[in-house]
Amino acid sequence: MAHSYTPGLKVLKNTEILKERRLPLKGNVASKVGDIVSPDDIVANTDLPGNVQMINVANLLNVDASDIKNYMIKNTGESIQKDDLMAETKGLFGYFKSSVLSPVDGTMESISDVTGQVVLRESPIPVEIDAYIEGKINDVISDEGVVIKTNGVFIQGIFGIGGESRGEIKTIVDSRETEIKKDMITDEAKGKIIIGGSFISLDAYKKALECKVAGIVVGGFNYYDLEEILGYTLGVAITGSEDLVTSLIVTEGYGKIQMGEQTFDLLNSHNGKLASVNGATQIRAGVIRPEIIIPINDSTTSSDDIKETLGIVIGSLVRVIRSPNFGKIGMVKELPPELRKMESETMVRVAIIDIDGNQFEIPRSNLEVVETD
Repeated sequence: MAHSYTPGLKVLKNTEILKERRLPLKGNVASKVGDIVSPDDIVANTDLPGNVQMINVANLLNVDASDIKNYMIKNTGESIQKDDLMAETKGLFGYFKSSVLSPVDGTMESISDVTGQVVLRESPIPVEIDAYIEGKINDVISDEGVVIKTNGVFIQGIFGIGGESRGEIKTIVDSRETEIKKDMITDEAKGKIIIGGSFISLDAYKKALECKVAGIVVGGFNYYDLEEILGYTLGVAITGSEDLVTSLIVTEGYGKIQMGEQTFDLLNSHNGKLASVNGATQIRAGVIRPEIIIPINDSTTSSDDIKETLGIVIGSLVRVIRSPNFGKIGMVKELPPELRKMESETMVRVAIIDIDGNQFEIPRSNLEVVETD
């Protein structure tokens, strides 16, 4: 049977999930293989070097750089607190002294009698990496982090903003066609992952921020509202570092698009369970998709349950990722081997897709596989 590779979004109801949790530089790993962890458990920690402060002490004291060490109160390697005296002249008869105070807490890293500069290193910045998901430590990366293994639901979205979050799933709509309205979001949603249907308005999202909702999963969102939320125009989609209380995951695309039936039913079936979400998205090379993970703690999943991704084949469920049918889901009926001419006069390989009983001829590059169990 003919097939072609096409990147796809996963909608898996029970699969093995391996999640790597790694420090930005070497540090201490607080867990060992076999440990059971919860999302908030710290699995590794380190200290990032503090920022460097350059202070021209010779200029501030109005002395020659070569004499600077004669006036230093603190020496190389010593710790110093903000506003501590670091250098001072002797003055005249004990009066008219010039002095320099430390602008920050830190350590004296170097004193130069050539430039008159003193280098202060600010206090180290502690960094902690949590587990993010419930599971078991499957592997330890020496001095760097761990790999956590769990069985559960794994769903990818098409776009997201906001970083990692976790909370109890709460479905607040009756169907996948329903739009999330502002009045649907109340203080009861604080710290929860709310599930919507086809759309969420800017006002509703702002209400979610006010209520400190942990995350929102919804079918569609208005692209032009992102600028007001982020404070800048989003060009190439690289997200996840935004300082947002509420992560947003869009499963279908921009505009009012009902959430995929399988996605909505799967999320709704786990209403009340703990989920971890991450809105981080990268569209270019090294693609990163926003994700929803719901641990099931079901030991029945085996390697036989995990299907190999072969790409598009006849019978594949696919999503259209270009206009005019953007966001729609259909089934592959045919994969003609010959090239077909498009309106743009280009010759491409196409797939015949059945969408709601109608058949469309769509370039294979405009499709992505929806991986399901």
